[in-house]
Amino acid sequence: MNSLVYHKAVELLNNVSSPHGFEASANDISNYKRVWARDGVICGLAALASKDEMLIKTFEKTLETLATHQHEKGTIPSNVYLAENGVEVSYGGLTGRVDAVTWFIIGVCQLAFFKKEKEIIKKYKSNIEKAIRLLDCWEFNNNHLIYVPISGNWADEYITEGYVLYDQLLRIWALKSYNYFLESDELTHKIKAITDKVEHNFLPNAASEKVHPKAYQEAEIKDFMPCSFSPAGYKMYFDAFAHALAVILNIGELSFQRKMMEQAIKLKNNLPLQLIPAFWPPIQPADWEWNILKNNCKYEFRNQPYEFHNGGSWPMVNGFFGMALHQLGMDQECENVLNSLNSANEKADFGFYENFNSETGEPNGVRFCAWSAAATILVEKTIEEDFKLFF
Repeated sequence: MNSLVYHKAVELLNNVSSPHGFEASANDISNYKRVWARDGVICGLAALASKDEMLIKTFEKTLETLATHQHEKGTIPSNVYLAENGVEVSYGGLTGRVDAVTWFIIGVCQLAFFKKEKEIIKKYKSNIEKAIRLLDCWEFNNNHLIYVPISGNWADEYITEGYVLYDQLLRIWALKSYNYFLESDELTHKIKAITDKVEHNFLPNAASEKVHPKAYQEAEIKDFMPCSFSPAGYKMYFDAFAHALAVILNIGELSFQRKMMEQAIKLKNNLPLQLIPAFWPPIQPADWEWNILKNNCKYEFRNQPYEFHNGGSWPMVNGFFGMALHQLGMDQECENVLNSLNSANEKADFGFYENFNSETGEPNGVRFCAWSAAATILVEKTIEEDFKLFF
């Protein structure tokens, strides 16, 4: 039987459903009363898990809005604001958003697979093909890994840049999803090439040639994969979202997947909310990365230690973390994540906050955040009905 938090989550997704798609929050905050690519697709995945016909229709509208406002160069909008007096389209703030492109492809393919309608792929084929060509261009050196600018994805005020693990994994997911329908030998080879590059450059003890051999040797990768690397070297922060995706996509040996998830479980169990932080450890004012972090914000600084991207715990990230645990057969741990997730989402009269201070457990960010609600739906349906996303 679905929990009370689950029903409140579905109610919230209905509240953020607009004629143009899912908005990021039910709060009347201008930047969140928009149709966002990554937020909208993640809410759409939860809609599929819920089997709620009205929510699935909102997902369809979300994809239509994003496709309609795709840039001629292939960029998918970071967000779209539609009002009576016109349309505002953003492709990113301080820089573009690479993951808007991959989430769009993923969303179209998940919807087509769920509804068993190849016509959906045909409808968006030109949009997807244009997006894939753009991803190829973003490799810059034609070496199979896309190069992501700082602020170039969901962690838009964090320090990851260059060859960011999260973005490589989203690209693999997007291409695999599309290739299910296309059955292209060329795309099959490309997926393998990207996967090999990820495994050779982010996993420990990889014997093959590296993109940056000196930096790889100095990184001394052991229990988990680095969040990113660039010509300046590796950044050795634990990225919970990326590790969840790596497990779901079956990157690396099973023994290593289990090892890194067990390390993550120990980490979250030592924190008040027992939720995994987005990135760990927090960057402190005495650390050399602090100046990079504090300057990477357009308006106000939100990345104090243990908050926001800097060690804060996001229900959305924990949703994917829970699904990864289920895939590994760690069902009790998955249930533990759901219980902690629901406890966080029901704080302050079912506030569904954006994120939480992982040291104090206090809520941060925007209330009634749609993808926080999506996390509860995804994990609950994963446990109750063995719901699986299409990978």
